[in-house]
Amino acid sequence: MKIDADISFRKLEIFIAFMASGNIARAAEQLNLSNVSVHRALHTLEENVRCPLFIHQGRSLKPLPAARTLLEYALDAVDVMVKGIDEARNKAGLGQKHMRIGTLYSLTLETVPRLIMGMKLRRPDLELDLTMGSNQLLLEKLQQGELDAILLSITDSQIDRRRHEVLPLFEDHIFLAAPADAQLGTRTSVDLRDYRQQKFVSLAEGFATFHGFQEAFSVAGFDANIVMRVNDIFSMLSLVQAGVGFALVPGRMRRIYENSLQLLPLSEPYQMRQTIAIVFDRNREHDPNLLALVAEGRMYAREISPGVGSTPAEPA
Repeated sequence: MKIDADISFRKLEIFIAFMASGNIARAAEQLNLSNVSVHRALHTLEENVRCPLFIHQGRSLKPLPAARTLLEYALDAVDVMVKGIDEARNKAGLGQKHMRIGTLYSLTLETVPRLIMGMKLRRPDLELDLTMGSNQLLLEKLQQGELDAILLSITDSQIDRRRHEVLPLFEDHIFLAAPADAQLGTRTSVDLRDYRQQKFVSLAEGFATFHGFQEAFSVAGFDANIVMRVNDIFSMLSLVQAGVGFALVPGRMRRIYENSLQLLPLSEPYQMRQTIAIVFDRNREHDPNLLALVAEGRMYAREISPGVGSTPAEPA
């Protein structure tokens, strides 16, 4: 015999509560339901099982032996399903004492440490794994379930808003990075057309700043002479320090490199912004670990970006 499609776990839970209390009113109070809802659920369950489960004695509903037999199996069924849901959630990483976060390399200077410190205060037993990579790599790992949340530039990414929740943290400008001894004059902003003959180093394709790099030089009307591409921003800036070439970098790098590099804003036609955000799967929005991350993210965003458009290089 097939199980009737109308026999739901909710009806079984109401049935179990009634059998435990022996009274419709007490079961309704326990489940925060009306007496009518409990009575209707018991009546339709009886119809779905297709055998008598109860008998009316005056105004009371009394269980028959068939109801007590069903109760034994209902308890097992609900218990097994609860365990199955818990195991499935654990397998998906929800609510565990372990969380996998992905981030851009450039966000490990300030943003990620601040968020992690706040999360550890909220959830002291939480263990965190940090994966660093490009926008493209982080999105792929999130979509494949290998990461629980990622921090990246949504300006340079295709985010499926139907599947993913997005929490913006701040906006950042792009700057020209030049060796400390480069002769740039006294200019306060950079016209990229003046650098047509210069050599550049850049991040590899898939990184947020590489997309901005291409866009800026497209506006300038020429292809930059890229002599080397690397897979992390720190290696790229080390090459700039060594005099290998110039680069375009986000403003959040200024605090650590302001004394070893020249960092100048781009002129109006080439100005670009990156919106940095936390991204995670929408169906996990109630995960306690992600709730802690979101809470810290909102606090951080309010602190450093009271108005959209400020850069994170400014706050202490």
